[in-house]
Amino acid sequence: MNQFYKLSIFVTALLVAGWSTAQQQTPATFTLDQCIEYALTNSINAQNSIIDQQIAAAKVKETVGLGLPQITGNVSLIHNETLQRFFTTYSGGASGFLGDLSSVPNIKAGDVVAAQNFFQLKNSGTASVTINQLIFSGSYLVGLQASQAYKDLSYKTARQTNEQIIQQVTKAYYSVLINRARTELFTNNIGRLDSLLRSTTALNKNGFAESIDVDRIKVSYNNIRAEREKFLKINDLSLELLKFQMNYPMDQPIEITGNIQDVKVEASTESYKDGWDYKVRSDYKVLEANKRLQELNIKNQYAGALPTISAFGTLGYNTQSGDFAGLFKTNSGITDQGGLGPDKWYDYSQFGLSLNVPIFAGFQKHYKIQQEKLSLRKVENGFKSLKQGIDLETKQASTSFENALTSLTAQKENMDLAGNVARITKIKYEQGVGSNIEVVDAENSLRQAQTNYYSALFDAMVAKVDLDKAYGKLITTQTQK
Repeated sequence: MNQFYKLSIFVTALLVAGWSTAQQQTPATFTLDQCIEYALTNSINAQNSIIDQQIAAAKVKETVGLGLPQITGNVSLIHNETLQRFFTTYSGGASGFLGDLSSVPNIKAGDVVAAQNFFQLKNSGTASVTINQLIFSGSYLVGLQASQAYKDLSYKTARQTNEQIIQQVTKAYYSVLINRARTELFTNNIGRLDSLLRSTTALNKNGFAESIDVDRIKVSYNNIRAEREKFLKINDLSLELLKFQMNYPMDQPIEITGNIQDVKVEASTESYKDGWDYKVRSDYKVLEANKRLQELNIKNQYAGALPTISAFGTLGYNTQSGDFAGLFKTNSGITDQGGLGPDKWYDYSQFGLSLNVPIFAGFQKHYKIQQEKLSLRKVENGFKSLKQGIDLETKQASTSFENALTSLTAQKENMDLAGNVARITKIKYEQGVGSNIEVVDAENSLRQAQTNYYSALFDAMVAKVDLDKAYGKLITTQTQK
């Protein structure tokens, strides 16, 4: 009974392990929108853009913190092994705390005397807290605006990054769809040739067809099977590319849902032009944000010439002692003439206002402003260059899309015609009024027409993506972050 129990536990463990392995190997299924959503969350570029936004948000808070009270504490304990001497002029006779120096050889009134510092002990201690509060600073006010503009730039740059991710993922997804559809075509063609090969072989055995007819069809049959195997590997590679664009684990299987018939490639390029504006483009928005930052740089240079007003206050304690250990005693027996008693540490405090007015700095401010203005002109020139580039891109995208649609229409018609020719040729051959060569040629022509059609379809799908990108319509309401 005990052995049976152990055996049942072992079998159960094996089943659970097998079930877990099967669960791990089950490929995840993604639609196009899910691929894009996954990429916008997990791709390295998307993650970095999110980090940039967080950095910008922290930068705003850092700038705001400059206007809050700045509090610092300071504690210092100092031991002077040799005190500095002080210098004074001897007035003759008894001279205050110097005493009577008349007995000193060759000394006379008016001589400079270097004496020990009678007003300072060798050891001293200070502990204080200082508070500074900025009241007015033009640079600080401009800095607040610049930090918000920097944050806005990070969001617009993130949008531009997301647009690039969507473009790459969409193209990779369409590549998988096309390859999968072509793989299905290969399977259908193989089935059709297999059927033709079987019937021709039967006719050959019955004396109604030559062996060369069988060999000719078999050559086509072998070729198409080899092509299908190569295409299966290409399809696997396209899946790997999609996983790479999504930053999906490369060692995990993945499947996509959808059909190429669901992809709409028909569109009017005129509809894209109606009411279109450069400002919908992500790169244009980024350049606008950079211009705003440059304008604030100029404003900050002007603001730096304004006075700065701040308030300050210090609360502290200090003491002195003949020996270093005495600094740590709470009572040294020092009599305070101010009436505070024999407490070792004595408090002090101060507060006030500080006004800093820039007057002259060797024309540095003037030339800094000139540099920032020239930099602004470069940004403005960038708008001209960007608009020209966008005009060229939209024209190229429109032309490529229109040409792709024209080619797609022609290749669709050619594929239908080739299919019809192959069907009729096969019927004629089976009825004995056609040749085997005609059948093989018709099948080869059909496969070529199918290849051309799906190549044209993929070109049209990609051209549609590029068209949406050129006119700033690639990021939809669902995918916009």
